[in-house]
Amino acid sequence: MALHAALPQTQCTRCGYPDCAAYARAMAQGEAINQCPPGGHEGVARLARITGRPALPLSTEHGSEGPRHVAIIDEDWCIGCTLCIKACPTDAIVGSNKRMHTVIEPWCTGCELCIPVCPVDCIVLENVTEARSGWAAWSHKEARTALQRYEMRKVRLAHEAQAHDERQLSKAEAKLADLPAYTKVPEGAAAQPEIDRKRAILEAALAKAKARQNPR
Repeated sequence: MALHAALPQTQCTRCGYPDCAAYARAMAQGEAINQCPPGGHEGVARLARITGRPALPLSTEHGSEGPRHVAIIDEDWCIGCTLCIKACPTDAIVGSNKRMHTVIEPWCTGCELCIPVCPVDCIVLENVTEARSGWAAWSHKEARTALQRYEMRKVRLAHEAQAHDERQLSKAEAKLADLPAYTKVPEGAAAQPEIDRKRAILEAALAKAKARQNPR
């Protein structure tokens, strides 16, 4: 889609949509073309040429045009909470739980999504393009890299979700196969009602998990 290709692919959500692709679809259906601050005024002009609509001023409600930034983590203050890793749309932050995190700068789009989730405010933005802003601070090559990183992240998350569901299915099926061994009841109480209750819970959970794996 030409509208999608004309966006800088920062995936910053400042346009009001969950990603650049969603905003492109919305524009194709008539949404305003001036809601992308990273693209700036030149970005609005490009979208206007594609849509044939007037090039309106950039919407101040969605932000202002500015230079490109990259996130920098103060490693002395980082507590390794992994929240910024989960928030980064391009997997530009690496680290592990309770270990120091760091940013791979060429992959960072300056989306700012890591800033609000950091509980110790150890992330700052560094201007890497000085006075250049909008598309003057962002190339098509960088946009392609950002999109590739974003798409790779979506694939990774899908694989991880599937692996998680498969592990949960395996555990639930193992318990369902031998419920008496996994059922504890007060001494002297009848075990069967509690076994039946757990069976109903596990069967419902299995049905939901299988439905997620095989959506119609």
